Amino acid sequence: MRSYVRSVVDIDASDISDDTMNRFLGEGYDVIVYSEKRWPFFEAEATFDTVADQKDYTLAVVGASVTNGLREIASLRTTGHVVTFVGRDSGDVVYPLDSAGTGEPWWWSFWADSVRMYPTPGGVHTITVRGYKDPAAFGAGSADSVEPVDLPTPFHIVVATYGIARAYEQQEDPVMAAQYFAVFNQELDNLRARYEDMPAPQPIILNSQRIRRWGGQSYLPGRLRYSWE
Repeated sequence: MRSYVRSVVDIDASDISDDTMNRFLGEGYDVIVYSEKRWPFFEAEATFDTVADQKDYTLAVVGASVTNGLREIASLRTTGHVVTFVGRDSGDVVYPLDSAGTGEPWWWSFWADSVRMYPTPGGVHTITVRGYKDPAAFGAGSADSVEPVDLPTPFHIVVATYGIARAYEQQEDPVMAAQYFAVFNQELDNLRARYEDMPAPQPIILNSQRIRRWGGQSYLPGRLRYSWE
């Protein structure tokens, strides 16, 4: 990527060092991976076990078996049912904090990177978590010949395009920098449309009066991406 950027801008390592170029490319990588909360290539699934009489579980514990850890949680379920998401205050009202009631968890809330189960688990329950993992680090400190492995190959050239824009900016050429920033944003939008498109097997129903898929219960939130009612 560094060689490609330098060939386009017509510079060498004496103009922009490897370390600085790595930081430019890392910026582009971060812009891409954090521009969407639900990139499908960051989807992950794992399990964790509850502890008797413990209601709160940190995100690090919930996603301990996920490479790089979890960034966001999409859903939780036990071996027998889906655990429904509720707001933290609503859960604490229905299951007061000073209550000693325990049982199999049916509800969960999320606050300050911590999952709270309702009711408090009375024993060990295996919970399956689906969510979005944290991306691997890329850019500053990356070894030579390392590519952004967490991004599909079509994104690699977009990272390089961001690096070109930053290189032109560093070389005090705002016109070319603006042009390549525009190309970067355009290509990122194209890839976003491609990777967030409706899956082929998903049925599409427009203007339907069909009852809710999830048992007709209006309080249930949307599940994983593309759930329909």
